[in-house]
Amino acid sequence: MASFVGEHQVRLDEKNRLFLPTRWRSDFTEGLVMTKGQEHCLYVFTAAEFEQISDQVASAPLTDRNSRIYSRVFHSSAFDTKPDRQGRITVSQQLREYASLRHDCTLIGVKDRLEIWDTASWTAFMAEQESAFADRDDQGVMPVRN
Repeated sequence: MASFVGEHQVRLDEKNRLFLPTRWRSDFTEGLVMTKGQEHCLYVFTAAEFEQISDQVASAPLTDRNSRIYSRVFHSSAFDTKPDRQGRITVSQQLREYASLRHDCTLIGVKDRLEIWDTASWTAFMAEQESAFADRDDQGVMPVRN
């Protein structure tokens, strides 16, 4: 199981492709699934991880309206692909528009997935969230080691 961490600056080329960082390319040799994420970023899962997440989403009761809506958006915007020999992946027009991706993008590792952000959106998000992160003192949020 892949474990993604870190932040990388990448650019969309004229064919709407971006390079996966070398350190993550081997995790996607069997393919990847890209879909809409929260906060107007894109989620990128390995094919195997997407199947697990998809099963979790699909296990929600059909009688729950919010679960139905989430499942529709999550699954209908998903597409699978494989990186080309140079490690590039193409981002569809629908997903580029959703995430406001133009040229400069930030690719971040979030344990079980990558997220693709418009760099300006990522910078604004981090500016809003970093002090809340630094000031967080909730019990039970972070595991305590004895």
